[in-house]
Amino acid sequence: MFWIGKDVEVFAAQKEFIDTAIVPLTVIDGSSTGMKQSASAAEFLMSLTAFVEQQFKGRVMVMPPFTYTNSMVKKDYIQSIDQELKLAGFKYIFYMTSDHSWTSEVPELSVLWLPSIPLGDMDQSVKQSVLSDQIRQVVPMLSAKWSEL
Repeated sequence: MFWIGKDVEVFAAQKEFIDTAIVPLTVIDGSSTGMKQSASAAEFLMSLTAFVEQQFKGRVMVMPPFTYTNSMVKKDYIQSIDQELKLAGFKYIFYMTSDHSWTSEVPELSVLWLPSIPLGDMDQSVKQSVLSDQIRQVVPMLSAKWSEL
């Protein structure tokens, strides 16, 4: 499920089953060296979160990405997002990112860090294989949180 009108209606009717929100965290770096890297990381992250959504359809809702710059004080924003999602009824909230700094920025939140893999020039079958490999890393992280009481 995604943050679109139709899926939000389903969420409202089935909150007891759709208990997990996934928020992609993407950076915008406008520098000459950082722009391509941040765009590539965003492409990877959005592809991966869509793949996670396919695997766990009916359990997770993928939120719009939280997009930031490196000069922002991100902690206040992300804690506000976390509060809103809890108010909405999500029991589990995961933040997926390719930016390792998030793992220490908000240690109290469930941040899933995965190094970015450039997908841009890959053949579709290779891309699917790479995403399948990455999902094998994500599933145990999600399952561990889901199994906590």
